[in-house]
Amino acid sequence: MLESLFATTSTTSSLSLASMLIVIASALALGLALAWVYTLHSRATRSFVLGIAVLPAIVAVVIMMVNGNVGAGVAVAGAFSLVRFRSAPGSARDISFIFLAMAVGLVCGMGYVLYAAIITVALGGVFAIYQLSSFGAANTHHDRTLRVTIPEDLDYVDLFTDIFAAYTTYHELASVKTANLGSLFRLTYNIGMSDTAAEKAMIDEIRCRNGNLEVALTLPETGKQAL
Repeated sequence: MLESLFATTSTTSSLSLASMLIVIASALALGLALAWVYTLHSRATRSFVLGIAVLPAIVAVVIMMVNGNVGAGVAVAGAFSLVRFRSAPGSARDISFIFLAMAVGLVCGMGYVLYAAIITVALGGVFAIYQLSSFGAANTHHDRTLRVTIPEDLDYVDLFTDIFAAYTTYHELASVKTANLGSLFRLTYNIGMSDTAAEKAMIDEIRCRNGNLEVALTLPETGKQAL
């Protein structure tokens, strides 16, 4: 029975109940490991974590039920796994975990439980290392979105150029919007702070320049992880 779990062929003529239960249990265990890696050092919704935990087992069952027909199995399991993204946009990280969980389940369903465990440990470990480190974040953790309200009589084109030169590594005017029946302009800038500790000093200088009207400094709205 156990030899069949490490078979070198992708199709089987019959499937025993014991083998099926072992494959499902293995897929659930590996899915739980992937779900734990996904939650490391990040916020995660309970529903998505549960989905990651059970997805390998679902894919494994589909592969076993189509008797090793990988094409049919991937088509069915892929359709199931991507239903979530019809109503909610997925980040690059979410989609990567979806495909990793599918791959683990597919390998389990084909009988390569040992290989599935190796894939989980190897790729899950890489995800964990990247997630716990600052890999990929060096160029983004100082990015901010700045919103400034100014009177209509001020020329906004070069109004804050000297301030940005002193406090930012880059700046770009993202949008201009009129407000209060055209008596105000609402400016939105994408900026990179040279030093996040100087945020208050920069805001104070902007307030002196815009007549103490509203100033808001927030994290970027655009999800840089989104595909």
